[in-house]
Order: sequence, then structure tokens, then C-alpha cells
Amino acid sequence: MKYSGIGGQAVLEGIMMKNQKEYSVAVRKPDGEIEVKKESCRSLRDHSKVANLPVIRGVVTFVESLKTGMKTLNYSTSFYEDEEEQKKEEKKNNEKKEDIKDSLIMGLVLMLAIILAIGIFVVGPFLLSEALKKPIPSPQLRGLIEGALRVILFVVYVKLISLMKDIKRVFMYHGAEHKCINCVENGEDLTVANVRKQTTVHKRCGTSFLLIVMFVSILFFMFIVVGNIWLRMLLRILLIPVIAGLAYEFIRFAGSHDNAVINVLSKPGLMLQGLTTAEPTDDMIEVAIASVEAVFDWKEFIAHMDDEQEKPVTDEEPAAEAQSKEEKKEESVESAEESGEDIEILDIDEIEEEEKEILEKINEYFEDGEQ
Repeated sequence: MKYSGIGGQAVLEGIMMKNQKEYSVAVRKPDGEIEVKKESCRSLRDHSKVANLPVIRGVVTFVESLKTGMKTLNYSTSFYEDEEEQKKEEKKNNEKKEDIKDSLIMGLVLMLAIILAIGIFVVGPFLLSEALKKPIPSPQLRGLIEGALRVILFVVYVKLISLMKDIKRVFMYHGAEHKCINCVENGEDLTVANVRKQTTVHKRCGTSFLLIVMFVSILFFMFIVVGNIWLRMLLRILLIPVIAGLAYEFIRFAGSHDNAVINVLSKPGLMLQGLTTAEPTDDMIEVAIASVEAVFDWKEFIAHMDDEQEKPVTDEEPAAEAQSKEEKKEESVESAEESGEDIEILDIDEIEEEEKEILEKINEYFEDGEQ
């Protein structure tokens, strides 16, 4: 499997795929047609060296991914609004004001989602673990319990939302996204039949990222011990970007490497993806393929998959080259003999010896002249 660099996200009845500075959104419209939208995206990492530093780049990528994700999700839902709402939107003349309004709403929704996530998955488990302070005086053990509660809450949350009809379909599109990326990275043509054979899990998935965030937070909060309860709570919030950055580095490394250690460490995240992905239908796979093809030339990628596999340099190569020269020399002699031509095949080493003798004679001549 070769690292392709593409990533994606499932949206409502569609898929977003991102490749470097471009992303596309493919949506299956109510009339059955596939609508594909392609846009360029700017990143702080493109013009800032600091933003490309390890850990920091993870925070930047995470925030930008949230922003792009919200934007593409809003775009996909626009195809499934009520007809009356669509008519109202068509009647609005001032598009600039509406764009600003939509951006503000999107920002507020994103902030609310972050606050709720912090409250449920950070503050909640912390307060529950603090309630066990008397029966469990060890801060390390309470930190471990806090982390375990956080993981349990997350799994229960994912399981509950997977019961919703719309979320089920989103998880199916999520599976189609992974299958497409796996198909390309396994060097197979991007067809429905080939994509169907692939697995629905992938090491660079956001689900794995969130689980790694929780595991890293367990390690942090088990050993960062502060006496004041409010300071401990504040540290849990302030350290979220650092933990997310470290988790990103692991996911980034795991996604581009394939060995026994990485596969074992990635296993919990892949298992959790069993809740956030599902087998897609063929029409969902078609949407995923359309999204990939809009931003990624998979044919060229597959054609050059073996280019990086260079032949190793060994001590046997000079001998092989000499043998090849001898074979060519013999072939030339045989060819000359067959044609009846009187051809002398000169050896490179013999020519070099003759050149040395000539240079020595010239040096001797000039030395005698000077004397």
C-alpha cells in the first residue's frame, strides 16, 4: 500500500475529498444525479513556517478541517431543503450579505459544537473522577478512570447517533470514502467492482484520531498533578490543542507506514471505525469515485507506484557491468567475423595504458629540454 495523501469526509448524501490545495464535494441530488463541486483551499501552513512545525501543524490542520467540514456539510444539506425554503433563498437579492450571515451562523454553530464536546467529553469525566477522590486518593488512578469514562462516553455517543436513519447513511458514505482511498493506495483501478472489494477502515480516519486524542489525554492527566481543582480543569481544556497535535502526528505517521508495531497501535482505532463506517451501496461508491476523480489523478498515481522502488546498490554491480561489457565485446567480434570484416575491438583499459605512456614520454622530453 502506498500513501496517496488524499483524505475525505462523509456529508449528507455525499462525500468530500481533499488533495493538497483542492477539495471536491460530490452529492447525490434528489433527482438521482451526482453534483460535483470543486474548490481550492488556503491553509496557514502554505505561508507560515511555524504552522508547519510538528504538533502545531496538527492543531492548524484540525481547525481547518473543522471549518472545511462544516462548509461542505452545509453545501450538501442545501440540496435537501424544503421547496419553500429554496424559493425564499432564490428571492434574496443581496448574496454578499447572505454569505456573511451564513459564515457567522456556521461560526456560531462550530463554537457551540466545540463547547458541547468539551463539556461532555472533558469536563464531565473530570467531575465524575473528582467525585471519587475520597475512596480513590491516588490522582494517577483517578486519571486513568477519567480517561476510561471519556472513551466509554464517546463509544456510547457514537452508538446512539448511529441509530438515526440519516446518520446511518452518512456512515455508509464514510465507508465508501475509505474504500475508495484503499482502492487507490492498493494500486487498483478506481471502479465500483474494485472499490467494493476494499475494507471500510483506514488508519488516517478521523475516528481513529479522536480515539488517539483520548488515549494521549489519559497519559497526560495521569501524570500532570495539580493541587487546585479549578487549575486541573483549566489545564485539561488548555492542553486540548497539544494533545490533538500529538494525536495528529501519530495518525500522520501511521497512515504513511505499514509495519507490525504501527498496525498493533492502530488496531483500537480501526475497531472503533466499525461503529462509524458501514458497507455502502454501489450508487454511494459512484459518488465517492466522482469526488476522488475531481481532485486526484489516480491513473497517474497507480502508473508511478513502483517508481520509488529503486534497485539496491551492491558490490556485485561492478562485476555485472564488466560482464556486460565483455558480452558486448564478444558479440561485436562474432558479428565482425561473420561479416568478414577485419575489425579490431579496442579495450578501454588498453587505451588508458597507451595514454599514460604518451604522457610520460612528453614529460621526459620537457624535463630533458629544461636541463
